[in-house]
Amino acid sequence: MQSAPYKTLSPPDRKRRLLEVALVFLRLGLVAFGGPAAHIAMMEEELVQKRKWLSREQFLDFMGATNLIPGPNSTEMAIHLGFARGGPLGLLLAGVCFILPAFVSVLVFAVLYQRHGQVREVEGLLYGIKPVVLAVIIQALVRLSKTVIKDVPSAVVVGLAIGLYALGLPEIPLLLLAGVAVMLFRNWPRIRQKLFALPLLPLPLAAALPQALEPAGRLGTAGLFWTFLKIGSFLYGSGYVLLAFLEGEFVSKLGVLNMRQILDAVAVGQFTPGPVFTTATFIGYLLGGPWGAGAATAGIFLPSFVLVFALNPLIPRMRASTWLGALLDGVNAASLALMAAVSLKLGLASLSDGLTIGLFLGALLLLLRFRVNSFWLILGGGLIGLLVKLIW
Repeated sequence: MQSAPYKTLSPPDRKRRLLEVALVFLRLGLVAFGGPAAHIAMMEEELVQKRKWLSREQFLDFMGATNLIPGPNSTEMAIHLGFARGGPLGLLLAGVCFILPAFVSVLVFAVLYQRHGQVREVEGLLYGIKPVVLAVIIQALVRLSKTVIKDVPSAVVVGLAIGLYALGLPEIPLLLLAGVAVMLFRNWPRIRQKLFALPLLPLPLAAALPQALEPAGRLGTAGLFWTFLKIGSFLYGSGYVLLAFLEGEFVSKLGVLNMRQILDAVAVGQFTPGPVFTTATFIGYLLGGPWGAGAATAGIFLPSFVLVFALNPLIPRMRASTWLGALLDGVNAASLALMAAVSLKLGLASLSDGLTIGLFLGALLLLLRFRVNSFWLILGGGLIGLLVKLIW
């Protein structure tokens, strides 16, 4: 039986419930390996089946809502669940506690990387991890394509988006163009019959940030916060689409990082628990030290907190909207195209010899054929790379 709503509790009971929210999501954050799907499965088992915080139907409603807005799905699920359990304070506690273990662990790796990145042991770990991470990305690409490419328009959008990205169209306008195109195509009969006012598009901060397509410029702490705020406000789809944004912003546009550093950052994000968006912590530290790490992390996750707080009461209407559903399908198709395009660049950066190619192919086989947990493959790849560097 579900427990009483937060608003009906006495002040002492509210404090106990908020403490419960903090401890539960801190523990979930410590063991959140395996990607968003695994994270959400852990939440369902812990909070629906074991603790009975909410019904399965409510849980599925929250899952649907996370797919309609940008940001990391599993983190937004944590924020939704915290909001349902403990109101606005529960929202804040759940999100922060779920992110905190990942932030701390990625920050530790960033410090070690900057100080000892050329030491054979650290270099060996990354040497073995990077091709496995590439395999994990390819697996996600294959899996997501089965859901994203659901009709001819979405397939056409994927192909066109790959071409436009190759021609140099930036990520954010590409996502917006794809989403609006599919939305208009699917609703064209309605548009022809009667004029409708377009609903509010789920593009947070777009009106308040009119210069969202401009580069951050000089990357101080404020510049890092702004850059990752922009990314967090527009990033749909899998967290791996983040790679395309990072490459476009920090490698191609600003030239402050190279592809090897980007892939190292993602590898660390994979090797640690929690959302892959904490890759921002790693990059923030490399470019701005501890303050940069904090600013980058706050920037990329802030839109998720704002969106969940604003849209949680509107979930039933959002799920029923044909406009928002079509927009999301177009954005997801473009996100898939970005993943495909950036995977090629990452492959060129990580597959440097026969061993790395073998690690990539072996990991891909184990992921696709035997569904081995990606965490164990990443751990195994790191150990193999470490042994190779120690022996040779």
